[in-house]
Amino acid sequence: MGIYGALATAITGLRAQSFSLEHISGNIANAQTTGYKRTETNFVDLIPDAPPTRQTAGAVVAFSRATNEVQGDIQTSDNETFMAINGEGYFVVSQKVGQSDGQPVFDGTDLYTRRGDFQLDKNGYLVNGAGYFLQGLAIDNSTGNIAGSTPSVIRVSNDFLPAKPTTEVTYRANLARFPLTATADSSVPGSELLNLTAFSNDPRASGDGFVRGDDVTDFLEHSVAGGAITAFDASGAPVNLQLRWAKIESATSGGGAQDVWNLFYMTSTTATGATPAWQNVGTDYTFGGNGQLNPPITDITIDVDVDGVTIDDLIIRHGTDGLTQFADADGTVQLTDLAQNGYSAGELVGIAISDSGRVTTTYSNGQIQEIAAVALAGFNADNALRKLDGGVFQATNESGQPIIGATGSIIGSSLEASNVDIADEFTKLIVTQQAYAAATRIVSTSDEMLQEALNMIR
Repeated sequence: MGIYGALATAITGLRAQSFSLEHISGNIANAQTTGYKRTETNFVDLIPDAPPTRQTAGAVVAFSRATNEVQGDIQTSDNETFMAINGEGYFVVSQKVGQSDGQPVFDGTDLYTRRGDFQLDKNGYLVNGAGYFLQGLAIDNSTGNIAGSTPSVIRVSNDFLPAKPTTEVTYRANLARFPLTATADSSVPGSELLNLTAFSNDPRASGDGFVRGDDVTDFLEHSVAGGAITAFDASGAPVNLQLRWAKIESATSGGGAQDVWNLFYMTSTTATGATPAWQNVGTDYTFGGNGQLNPPITDITIDVDVDGVTIDDLIIRHGTDGLTQFADADGTVQLTDLAQNGYSAGELVGIAISDSGRVTTTYSNGQIQEIAAVALAGFNADNALRKLDGGVFQATNESGQPIIGATGSIIGSSLEASNVDIADEFTKLIVTQQAYAAATRIVSTSDEMLQEALNMIR
């Protein structure tokens, strides 16, 4: 191989160490780049063909070696749309190539990144710090399940969330066996009861069901509060549903009497003068000696009209054993569950990404909706991905096709830092510098030896 061979080998060493220095420089420059994956240098020796007894150390060539599978540190953030991946996987993103009618146009090629600093832009898209648009899987609003298998660019609508009318009220409570009404006196039998026949119009199902006018005062004195809840009509208008219970019959009266209650709700005041009217729901709640309903009543359906705002076919759902009549020293109605399933229209006030990887929107009416699931793509050969500008990767034949549903987990309000270790890079820098300097000595020595060979003819 000779002096010229040694000189050529030294030159390959200089080139390889220069290539390594370029990697070290890039790694240090990106030590604080979100989601950055450092590039290592892989040195490979090149051995010329020769008999075993004449083989030389050979030249060297340097290649890049990715570290895509090496996790960076997870750092918390106050931004609710930031997210990090813990474990395997990449966010699926799209690149903007133009604009049409004020909206971005995408090139249709999926790219992949670990950079999760996504924020909402003016058009409702989630864009990271490098300008790439997040993709996800659509969610069926009615079921909350993922509706597709192909990721698409996520866009958050700024439209109002339509109102949802109340169709059900869940109502579960215990009615005190002896209600402490304003007129109740344990020494006076029947003092706790409401005598409906004494009213000018019997508010039972056989009448119009109303307690109004001068009868209201008597009604309030012989009944107990049953709670209140705000329901909503079809347009989202609130309906203040105030409830009261009145015991109309007691088993202690004898003669085969039973414990019977009626439920009332307050209706419009505008058509009945200064005092409110109360509507009987038209159902007798009969309790046995064990405090349970007999016969059982799991739900009732009523038409509600409060101050001209109506809700038709409203189901008041008690469920099994949801209403009881047990002794209670307080003599009141003890609510165990009072809820309804409607809401008014709402304006978008916030967006966040949960730890389950769901993009959630929050509205002024208190509703939270999941609009998309962030898709994570995995690869059989992560380190064979092609690195592009902005911390994104492109699939190659060597990496294999993406597999949607990687095993990594998403951590909301967090970011993955660069996996560069400054101390490690400076250590490699020292080694690279010394190796480069040593290679230059080979060049100098080879030159001197050539000069000596040339001097032999003088």
